Amino acid sequence: MFTLNIAPDLQLAIVQPSFARHYLDIVTAERAYLSKWLPWATDANSEAFFLEFIRTSLQGYAEGKSMTCALVYQHTVVGNVSFNRIDQELKKVVVGYWLSEKYQGLGIMTKAVSFLIEYAFSELSMDKVEICVAADNGPSRRLCERLNMTLEGIISNYENLNSDIIGHAIYGLHCTDLR
Repeated sequence: MFTLNIAPDLQLAIVQPSFARHYLDIVTAERAYLSKWLPWATDANSEAFFLEFIRTSLQGYAEGKSMTCALVYQHTVVGNVSFNRIDQELKKVVVGYWLSEKYQGLGIMTKAVSFLIEYAFSELSMDKVEICVAADNGPSRRLCERLNMTLEGIISNYENLNSDIIGHAIYGLHCTDLR
């Protein structure tokens, strides 16, 4: 398993088929919570759903278009963090993430996203990191703000989230912001 150690008890692991059962277990236990922010959570009812997600994620990684990692905290898969899109032409990555509700508030996602930001600038030579979050998702917005990302705007009617039309807050960080 290819992993990146980002703290003594936290690793990012490129997704692999053995994670499908772990993802399913989290979503089954926390579907009501995760469905508030993730449109796919209502449809994620089988290991096959996650095996297909992992297959397409690995294909995107092989093509250099994305990088999807499981969050492994104290040897347990607790969520996911990714470059949903790696855009070489625009020199930009778009970060996405989700975390089991019972592991929130431990700094896991702050460490993981901070690591990906540094990785995007130092290893991928990107100029910008972007995160789009539901405008009403306070915890995700606070994460972006903790990481000194700039709110670039709010786009109304951005997504149909399980029959609820929501806006998204767009946050960005440029490599020049770190100087």
